Amino acid sequence: MPEPTLAAALGGFPLRGAVAEMPPTEPFVYRLYEIVRNYGYVYKAVVNERFGDGIMSAVCFGTEVGREVDESGAEWVVLTMRGKW
Repeated sequence: MPEPTLAAALGGFPLRGAVAEMPPTEPFVYRLYEIVRNYGYVYKAVVNERFGDGIMSAVCFGTEVGREVDESGAEWVVLTMRGKW
């Protein structure tokens, strides 16, 4: 992405998904949506059990994308989300 375009995008206010259609139609984004839709309450239950009642920050938040290859040679995406409790 050209630097002026990136600077303009990063300089504005976040829209919190207001411009995205729901459910998303882009395949990768849809799969992320599907994961949260199907497993979100399970994640919530496990996190609440380990940390107590609360919420994870989306402001004090970090994420990493990684890759793993299993013994059969299949590639796996590793998405890590890290938010302040």
